[in-house]
Amino acid sequence: MKKQLLAAGIIAFSISLPSKASAASFTQSYIFGDSLSDIGRAFDITKTLTGTGIPPAPYFNGRFSNGPVWVEYLSSNFGSKKTNYAIGGANTGNTNTLIPGNPLNLPGLAQQVEEFKATNAKADENALYILWAGANDYLGGGQTNPGIPVDNIKNAVASLAELGAKNFLVANLPNLGQLPGTLAQGDAVSAGLNTLTGLHNSGLNSSLKTLSQDKELKIRFLDINGLFSQVIPRGDFTNVTEPCLNVVAQTICSEPQQYLFWDNIHPTTRAHAIIASAASAAIPEPSVGLGVFALATLAVTRKLKRKQTKKRMVMGKV
Repeated sequence: MKKQLLAAGIIAFSISLPSKASAASFTQSYIFGDSLSDIGRAFDITKTLTGTGIPPAPYFNGRFSNGPVWVEYLSSNFGSKKTNYAIGGANTGNTNTLIPGNPLNLPGLAQQVEEFKATNAKADENALYILWAGANDYLGGGQTNPGIPVDNIKNAVASLAELGAKNFLVANLPNLGQLPGTLAQGDAVSAGLNTLTGLHNSGLNSSLKTLSQDKELKIRFLDINGLFSQVIPRGDFTNVTEPCLNVVAQTICSEPQQYLFWDNIHPTTRAHAIIASAASAAIPEPSVGLGVFALATLAVTRKLKRKQTKKRMVMGKV
């Protein structure tokens, strides 16, 4: 019976993402963040150090979901090489709340950027740099000053930019008070977290606009908050307030694809697929080295259109 439940929980989706800004044009992608972008790093480290990987089954292959996470859907669509520094529990600074007290010294976002800098004397200006973090500062870190996480994210982007990075995708936060785990804590806690979320997102937006004044940088804001607000009213999921997985009882709902949340705070893989689709549309075109290619492509397209028009005229279809 348990195997049947586990099988029911692992759902993968094949989605067709928009090709408006084809990331195949990017040489590669670098990903920084927390469990929402972790593709097994936390699991591998914790298993090596303690013998038990986090998160364990029935989570999917060390992901904090029941299937691939959004950066995997994104990368599979665009085919670009990826280097993923994201790890579950990462805060925006040098702390990590996956295990209380962080006895394993797991990294935060700032440390992930330092890891990148330690092995890259210069950033690839034709690569895409993806950052999504902040939830753990408020949920596990007890942060009540949104200015600190916002500054940490801004500093991470600026640090990468100083090394030569040009193209960024930075995500904001969904309403943290609307997660199953926070809703269960009562209206006061939920309202307080929603307020912090709003302040965080507005501050992040302002900070990114300031950084974008550097015309060499292309920074796109992935509005996860708006996405969740649109998806829920549309009825894409029949259950948006409860987790599919009951961690204590180790039971899984019968239709995971109908749930927005896999556990108390993490989205299902179907929700991740929707996030990937939105990210695809938001990704900036590479800012360096592709101008000639773009012009050449446009010229070829126009030439083909002219040939097609002439052909139709000859055939009497225009």
